[in-house]
Amino acid sequence: MGVGLPYPDSFVLLIMGIIFAAVGGGVLGWSRWAEGRYSDTLMERTDVREFLESTPERSGYGALRTGGLISIVVGAVLLGIAIFLRFGG
Repeated sequence: MGVGLPYPDSFVLLIMGIIFAAVGGGVLGWSRWAEGRYSDTLMERTDVREFLESTPERSGYGALRTGGLISIVVGAVLLGIAIFLRFGG
């Protein structure tokens, strides 16, 4: 006899894991889209000095990417816990 949670508790963890993973994937995709759009806009300009010298440094896209990856990892951990408690525990 394992220490399994009742169905509603493991279901809540499962839903939270899915939401975290979905939001993380959305943020990751949004970051890549916004960074590509920004680069395309700079390439169309005649003065691309800012693009070539990378000044000022734009850390927002890297921060979005990191936040998306963290959210995906948290979602995967929550999904793993929910599956373990539901079926393995």
